[in-house]
Amino acid sequence: MKLVFATNNIHKVREASEILGKGFEIVTPAQLGITEDLPETGNTFRANSQQKADYIYKRTGLDCFADDSGLEVDILGGAPGVETARYAGPQKDSSANIAKLLEEMARREMEASFAREFGVETPRATRKARFRTCVTLIVGGERRFFDGAMEGKIGRELYGNGGFGYDPVFIPEGRDVTAAQLPEEEKNAISHRGNALRAMAEYLKGGDSSLRSE
Repeated sequence: MKLVFATNNIHKVREASEILGKGFEIVTPAQLGITEDLPETGNTFRANSQQKADYIYKRTGLDCFADDSGLEVDILGGAPGVETARYAGPQKDSSANIAKLLEEMARREMEASFAREFGVETPRATRKARFRTCVTLIVGGERRFFDGAMEGKIGRELYGNGGFGYDPVFIPEGRDVTAAQLPEEEKNAISHRGNALRAMAEYLKGGDSSLRSE
């Protein structure tokens, strides 16, 4: 089955191809001559995912899917959230994003520590975080949504050369290494996007309808 994936991020394309496996042909917007940035002005992952999928479907009329993913960090009140890719600015620089993330978390931890020293009750600092994703699928003009999450925590230093984005500082729950240190197959098996894309593939193959989210 041929599907247009509404992204020109080569890392995401490779990841999706490996997760979906045989039976699916992934086409990018660039391969169809669509090189402009796709719209994502919503304030939720679902809204942004739907915007991108709708844009591609209206432009091409082809079956397609889009994802919007992000990192939620508890001590930052859920930030960077939908601004994950642009956390340090519109240039979408992963190194700058990670640097800002670690700086903001260190500042919040210090503020909490100072507050307790002066007898001010404050929640204990936590490094808990999670990746979330929403995938919007449009087939034959009909829209479906699939959600996925990966729980974990933020490390204090960068480790690993694999993955992309925040992977060098994200330690998945139940692991003692970062997502960037995991073999790609192992990471895909537990990742937020992997969970959502497997649910989408199951739906397309006519599997368990309980995996669908409308």
